[in-house]
Amino acid sequence: MKKTKSHSVNQRDVLDPARARAMQVALGLPGTLDVGDRLPPFFHQLYFWIPAPPQDLGRDGHPKVGGLIPDVGLPKRMWAGGRIKFFAPLLLGFPAERMSFCESVKTSEGRTGMLAFVTLRHEIIQKGVKCVTEWQELVYGQDLRTTRSKPALTMASTDEDESVQCNFDTTLLFRYSALTFNGHRIHYDEPYAKSVEGYSGLVVHGPLLAQKLILMAEVFQGLLSDFSFRATAPLMHFETATLCRKGYRFWIRGPDGRQCMTAFSE
Repeated sequence: MKKTKSHSVNQRDVLDPARARAMQVALGLPGTLDVGDRLPPFFHQLYFWIPAPPQDLGRDGHPKVGGLIPDVGLPKRMWAGGRIKFFAPLLLGFPAERMSFCESVKTSEGRTGMLAFVTLRHEIIQKGVKCVTEWQELVYGQDLRTTRSKPALTMASTDEDESVQCNFDTTLLFRYSALTFNGHRIHYDEPYAKSVEGYSGLVVHGPLLAQKLILMAEVFQGLLSDFSFRATAPLMHFETATLCRKGYRFWIRGPDGRQCMTAFSE
């Protein structure tokens, strides 16, 4: 285990209601949000962009590593999971501040080769009150040509109390990338996703899958205090997913029965 030096980035943003309404519409919801309304859970992904000029982007479209995220020498980036704690509502139309820290870097070697797990922590404050703490776990791996073998798939449970089928077409992937300022080419550049990173199609964003489960959890239990999720297998844009719930446990099942994501709420 290697712990990073103390890197942090502070950003301020105004929580624009228009951006939140656009996300509602992209997700198939009525665009009703306005100034003073509570920001839906996990919609803070729409704000605190970190724009980088073209010369500061990596081959995958993300900003080059080496600042907040250290350079671990592994080119393939994936979102492994996250956890969000909700303390107070974020209100639309008002400024907020996000403080981001790199907590740790852990490296390991397994069946697929070398992996590095990077944990980021974000604290979001509005009007002097801490509203959200979010942990993001990113994983960096080797290129397809150097990967030893594909990871084994886990089959998803079929004992859900509630389920709904969901599709993620290329338009939704484009809109989500635009609204979150996510330049990762695996979500919109199919030749790159296939030939460079070894996927069978465009990859549905991990946070987009988590967003769907978070909204499902909120409908079930009302305001959330804690939500955690972990990606276990990628979902492709041409696949129909099944969003599942059993009590406070959630998961996403692929069309072949594989488990793509698990989550828990409080």
